[in-house]
Amino acid sequence: MPEPTNAADVRRVFEFAIELDRLKAVSRKIKPLGLDRYENSAEHSWHVCVLALLLARYSAAPVDVGRVLEILLVHDVPEIDHGDHFVYSRDVTATAAAEAIAAERIFGLLPEAEGRRLLSRWREYEERQTPEARLAYAADRLMPVLQNLFGGGQSWRENRVPLEQVRALVHDATAEVCPAVWWSVGPLIESLYASGVLDETRRPG
Repeated sequence: MPEPTNAADVRRVFEFAIELDRLKAVSRKIKPLGLDRYENSAEHSWHVCVLALLLARYSAAPVDVGRVLEILLVHDVPEIDHGDHFVYSRDVTATAAAEAIAAERIFGLLPEAEGRRLLSRWREYEERQTPEARLAYAADRLMPVLQNLFGGGQSWRENRVPLEQVRALVHDATAEVCPAVWWSVGPLIESLYASGVLDETRRPG
């Protein structure tokens, strides 16, 4: 039986799939609830996809849920080369430039059409100009917030993240995109900080 004409492309898909396995080794700053280890970026990507699927009905603008999920499935892929960027750090410009180079390399492993499609979804997330990208971003910002709220503020405490930073980030990500989300989560954030559990975030580093 002769080799199909598209067999080489299928092998490139295999290569890309194996490259994605490295995302499981990228540690984040948040721990899964009840576990004494940090979650990895592959776990986060799955988790935030499920969250976005459930939040789609609360989006202020109609969204293509399939497109939202495509965006989220690839949004952290460049971390394979550069690791996770803690959202509350300030080195945003350098990180964005490095991730753009990584995205070109990793999605370039795929056949041209597939690589172009996934790279465009990653860029869509970064630019946040579509309702789908804005919902994806809102879910991405919200997931670790929920983990902190129900995990005693673990990553906020360890990294001394002040209330003002959390409030601003979550408000900017969710208030217009999913108003019901902001009105639900905002008071929970305020309550956790008011409880004193995170008092050490106010101390100098």
